[in-house]
Amino acid sequence: MYTPPTLGPTLETPRLILKPPTLQDLDGFVAMMADEETARYIGGLQPRSNVWRAVCTMAGSWALQGFSMFSMFEKSTGKWVGRLGPWMPADWPGPEVGWGLSRDAWGKGYATEGAAATIDWAFEHLGWTEVIHSISPPNEPSKQVARRLGSRFLRMGMLPAPYNDHEVEIWGQSREEWRTRKRQA
Repeated sequence: MYTPPTLGPTLETPRLILKPPTLQDLDGFVAMMADEETARYIGGLQPRSNVWRAVCTMAGSWALQGFSMFSMFEKSTGKWVGRLGPWMPADWPGPEVGWGLSRDAWGKGYATEGAAATIDWAFEHLGWTEVIHSISPPNEPSKQVARRLGSRFLRMGMLPAPYNDHEVEIWGQSREEWRTRKRQA
């Protein structure tokens, strides 16, 4: 059986393994996008065919841009628990590190832990000078993650089609703010 090449790095945190998504991760993505509460702020409920396209888009971004969301796995179990990382499709409001976790991974600090590792990686390896997080206004848990990362509300913005049906809050910080905060910690 053909095994496609790995298109990006594997990052490790104390509790997580982050690696570029593969079709082996598809069932985890499908389950996340079939859960109404989980999918609410990350594109809404999606059929398997749409989720397949989204996973292929992420893999294609690794091939074409050298970065994209990572699949996130618990180290202790090997279980797929979500996707997060650098993301900047055409016409996006800026260089984003975003997150979406399966419901059983909520409340464990995984979004903050994984996002911090990918922000470090984006600033170090991609040369980004800022990072944003596009957050739907009612999504308080994501705002809490952004705050824990040291980000602040910057402005209102719009995502490109097909997600341009409502404004999003743009949260973020500069590379220097990130580094200063880490030095002080």
